[in-house]
Amino acid sequence: MAAPQDVHVRICNQEIVKFDLEVKALIQDIRNCSGPLSALTELNTKVKEKIQQLRHRVQELEQLAKEQDKESEKHLLLQEVENHKKQMLRKTTKESLAQTSSAITESLMGISRMMSQQVQQSEEAMQTLVNSSRTILDANEEFKSMSGTIQLGRKLITKYNRRELTDKLLIFLALALFLATVLYIVKKRLFPFL
Repeated sequence: MAAPQDVHVRICNQEIVKFDLEVKALIQDIRNCSGPLSALTELNTKVKEKIQQLRHRVQELEQLAKEQDKESEKHLLLQEVENHKKQMLRKTTKESLAQTSSAITESLMGISRMMSQQVQQSEEAMQTLVNSSRTILDANEEFKSMSGTIQLGRKLITKYNRRELTDKLLIFLALALFLATVLYIVKKRLFPFL
């Protein structure tokens, strides 16, 4: 019959193997994760929890190893504990890589969102420029039309001024002719002998 301490060591070893396999599976899930950042963060959190449980079981196994009566079993268990610690160190490195990867992914997604906003703003600015250009072109066409009207008005005013001068000259000549005729008639009637 196995001693209770041996049973506890065996259970601890089984749990270590179980947690180790779960951590490996989660790391594989992280590698295969192409989903949103939240899924990657959730997997990362699960890995941390499993590594913490694994670390706790390894410490428990180390304590059990130190409590062993037989030096050979104690040495064998301590060597096994060291192997588990080395494996955990590699898993911790993988965990930190996963954290770094998720941080980089989050940063890239932030940059992508910023670039998308910049593109949106550029499109809006471009649309505003197009609308402004259209308004300016319409105003330019209206000014050309008004310029033509103003030129025509200037020509008409100049022609009217010339006509007015001509009319004044004709009125003056007609008045002079009229006065000359009146004077001639008055002279012939009042001074017929002259």
